Amino acid sequence: MCGIWAVFGSDDNVSVQCNAVHKITHRGPDAFRIENIHHFPNCCLGFHRLSIVDDLRGMQPMRLYTYPYTWLVYNGEIYNHKALSKEFDLSLSTEVDGEPMIHLYQTHGAVTMAQQLDGVFAFCIFDTANRKVILGRDTFGIRPLFRFCTDEGFLAVCSEAKGLYGLSHSKNDDDLQIEPFPPGHVEIYDLDSQGRASLSTTVCFSKPGQIPKYQLAVSPDSYSTDVKKNIAKLLEKAVEKRLMAERRVGCLLSGGLDSSLVAALVVKLSKKLGINYPIQTFAIGMEGSTDLKAAKKVAAELGTEHHEVLMTPEEGLNAIEDTIRHLESYDITTVRASVGMFLLSKYIQEKTDTTVIMSGEGADEVAQGYIYFHKAPSAQSAHAESIRLLEDLYMYDVLRGDRSTAAWGLEIRVPFLDHQFTSYYLSLDPDLRIPTDGVEKYLISDEEVDEAPKLYPHNPPHTKESLYFRRLFEKHYPGKSYWIPYFWMPAWTKTDDPSARVLTHYKQ
Repeated sequence: MCGIWAVFGSDDNVSVQCNAVHKITHRGPDAFRIENIHHFPNCCLGFHRLSIVDDLRGMQPMRLYTYPYTWLVYNGEIYNHKALSKEFDLSLSTEVDGEPMIHLYQTHGAVTMAQQLDGVFAFCIFDTANRKVILGRDTFGIRPLFRFCTDEGFLAVCSEAKGLYGLSHSKNDDDLQIEPFPPGHVEIYDLDSQGRASLSTTVCFSKPGQIPKYQLAVSPDSYSTDVKKNIAKLLEKAVEKRLMAERRVGCLLSGGLDSSLVAALVVKLSKKLGINYPIQTFAIGMEGSTDLKAAKKVAAELGTEHHEVLMTPEEGLNAIEDTIRHLESYDITTVRASVGMFLLSKYIQEKTDTTVIMSGEGADEVAQGYIYFHKAPSAQSAHAESIRLLEDLYMYDVLRGDRSTAAWGLEIRVPFLDHQFTSYYLSLDPDLRIPTDGVEKYLISDEEVDEAPKLYPHNPPHTKESLYFRRLFEKHYPGKSYWIPYFWMPAWTKTDDPSARVLTHYKQ
């Protein structure tokens, strides 16, 4: 987890533009909390580092003596970087997992390079020799990336939307159409002599459910006829590759199936890999929470160093505004689920030395774990819903996981969204995958809710809670409601509340 930032085609003093990079310092607390900024004529690359691999040579922007005119800033982990070195006979000069990206870009081009990467990433390559900028993002958008490009050719890129605010090029932030970069895509921009950018190529190189190209080219798996064994094998591989770190790894543990499976595999594999520290697990909830009890039971069974964090309703309410500011979202489900993770990440950062956090995000989308899937009219409809959720997850649960942890300088890793695991799971017959068998505080008046659709015509709030979240969002990001295309709601139901407890088929 790091923070990247770049501007191209600035007519103003680029050093003034670079003030905006300070808005994402939380993403990179290492290197003595000093960002690395490299200036070019009319252009600038910025980087905030969280050191996970190769502490000495991992600072960015990165360039190599073999390719001195190619500069790379990226946020992510390339899990197959050693395999790529062997497959393509690369002469690597560092242990940094992103180095093969420069080699493959130079020898095979941007799209082929992106197709070979097994990992999570958001990158910006500045090719000064050929006057090009290349942007790319992983299949599920696990690592964030935002950008905008004006008609005049001013291109700005950042890990979080807030880092694109206040750029001196813009007289009015409301005029900037800051958009998330689409997952699984590569964009190539041509630069003129003044650094102004024009989009020349857009390619979708990967989608949820597709067999990854690197799997076919490098190390194809021979699956057995036992589906459950294949799933177990692929999930274990997904966890194992995500233990690639020189910093301490821990697990979020709710006591549910998904996080418990991940934690169990981390404990098992840490022994195999010779990790010599006890695995820490973390749970948060209010006193008497059934989740806390379940997490404690799982942790005892696994023998982890368990940390239980008690939160009060007041602490949760007080954290909502900071959570929304970091999230850059007002989606009800996302905000609700983020507050606890935000406070738990704060505890992890302040009280422990764990930096890399394993989590169970993505399992419900891949494996149809949401209760409303019981209402799916057919197996094919359920499959289509899984794909839809996975395609949009970068704006919801994936966003929540990234921002809640990055706010406190932590890095989240999500094995259930491993490209190989998901492509196999989603290739199974839909019939095999379909399910087979209190009230929040109200803080504002009914009249305000009735008027909300006039004030907020896009995604109008229909509950007091939703209006409260929206007001806090608009306070920090006025006019940017389009960042959320729709509210994250269950399908095949009619409700304004995304809570499972309001559904008639909810199982106690």
